[in-house]
Amino acid sequence: MKWTDSLRIAESLYDTHPDIDPKTVRFTDLMEWVMALDGFNDLPEHCGEKILEAIQLAWIDEAE
Repeated sequence: MKWTDSLRIAESLYDTHPDIDPKTVRFTDLMEWVMALDGFNDLPEHCGEKILEAIQLAWIDEAE
C-alpha cells in the first residue's frame, strides 16, 4: 500500500483498531498507525495533511 491507497488503508485501520473512533485520532498518531500496517510500503515524506485527511474521512465512512 502507498499513501494514495486511502480506502485500503482505512479498511486496514478499521480492522486493526476496531475500538478507536477515527474522528478523535490526531494526524501524528494516524501517520504512525498507517506506517505500521502490514503491507504498507511508502516513505513518510510522501505524506501530507491532505492525504491524512482523506484517510481519516475514508476510515470514518468505514466505521459508520
